[in-house]
Amino acid sequence: MMPNRDRLVGHRPVRVRSVGPARDDLPVQPTTVLENVLNLIGLFAFAVSGALLAVRRQFDLVGMAVLATITALGGGIIRDVLIGAIPPAALRNTWWLAVPLVATAVVFFLHRPVGRLNRAVLFFDAIGLGVFCAAGTAKAIAFGLVPLAAILMGTITGIGGGILRDVLAGDIPSVLRKDSKLYAVPAVLGSTAVAVAHVAGWDGIWIQVMAAALITGLRLLALWRGWGAPVAWDGRVPLRIPRRHADGAGPD
Repeated sequence: MMPNRDRLVGHRPVRVRSVGPARDDLPVQPTTVLENVLNLIGLFAFAVSGALLAVRRQFDLVGMAVLATITALGGGIIRDVLIGAIPPAALRNTWWLAVPLVATAVVFFLHRPVGRLNRAVLFFDAIGLGVFCAAGTAKAIAFGLVPLAAILMGTITGIGGGILRDVLAGDIPSVLRKDSKLYAVPAVLGSTAVAVAHVAGWDGIWIQVMAAALITGLRLLALWRGWGAPVAWDGRVPLRIPRRHADGAGPD
């Protein structure tokens, strides 16, 4: 059996350059306390949103735990499977697995007051979106993906869990609906910023921090201003009736 670093290409073993354990473990063992805290906050916010949706759909405790866990960890697991980071980072970190369960317990006993904290949940959800997209893009780059593929992986890291949550709950994913505020667009833009910085030779934790801040800021602005992604024009022109005619008055 070949060592982990060898690959069979054209019946010949070829040595593949290792990306190094430090980069592989970046999302699991953050290089700064700040990143670790933001990761846990984002995980908790994602998990709370999943658990609250389960409450609205009248799921039982098991259903709440499933939606909370899928929402918090689903995007990162999809990314790791696609880039070959096996086992996924979420399955190698006890705290990452524990946070959704804690969120489930909190929502189970306190879902009414938690539901009234919608603005706070959306705020921390925006932070989680930024952190996960930026870290996901950086990890994909570290595994040798081309910039465009890394952008895709970063976006999936941020929005994948929410898509799985909505599908399991029987809803159209919120990121695909026209009534939802910008969510995928900030994720794509922030992931693109990380990839472009890498192409320019700028890497490091501060690039991820700035990209995460960009994503979070755009998401919060979209919530505040009511911004949404454009939709296709259906070709119909709305009928405009003069006010006096609409009131029943005849022409002068």
